[in-house]
Amino acid sequence: MTPAEIRSVVIDALTKIAPEIDPTSIAPGASFRDQLDLDSMDFLRFVLALHDRLGVEIPERDYPRLSTLDGAVAYLASRAGGPR
Repeated sequence: MTPAEIRSVVIDALTKIAPEIDPTSIAPGASFRDQLDLDSMDFLRFVLALHDRLGVEIPERDYPRLSTLDGAVAYLASRAGGPR
């Protein structure tokens, strides 16, 4: 899976959790929790959605690596064995 495809999955997962999000307004390096006002349950649902869509095991210790769009794409690309 390419980084662009992973980015699309990440954005799709975010918009399903918080449908009011404008996907074009997501800043690549800003924290999802800050810019999108996600609480801890929203973030957990986001992580589970990524696991379901991509089949990637995401240990809790790695959750901080999923806190931004760029970070999530880089992490998931490395875990899914896709190009970096």
